[in-house]
Amino acid sequence: MTDLACAEDPEPSERFPAGPLYVPVRPGPAGCSTRLFRTPLGARTAVGFTSSERLTATLGDGQAWIRLAEPVLRALTEPLGVTTVTVDPQFSAPLAGPAPRAWDPRAAEVPRASGANTRAVRAVRTV
Repeated sequence: MTDLACAEDPEPSERFPAGPLYVPVRPGPAGCSTRLFRTPLGARTAVGFTSSERLTATLGDGQAWIRLAEPVLRALTEPLGVTTVTVDPQFSAPLAGPAPRAWDPRAAEVPRASGANTRAVRAVRTV
């Protein structure tokens, strides 16, 4: 078995990312506050993006943002009980194409059997 070199360390000592993040905010009467999101499992998380292009591609052009370092974002959200920071999340979106049809109970009806098949089904049900 070969030893791993320092450059191949699977758990680097530095946290990623090293630079400031683009953090989505919501304007309010007292200033801006960071927007919090939920993970697929329902846990609250702070979100940051590594570029403004990624932020606008995910949240849209109208999303306000500020630049914060990751430790500062953690310090701001920790008193709220949020201990997770998600970097460059990919939110799910509806599929492109025609809208799904509403459920129609008439389409779910099973066609009636005819002749001998009807008698066989009745016989099975009564036994």
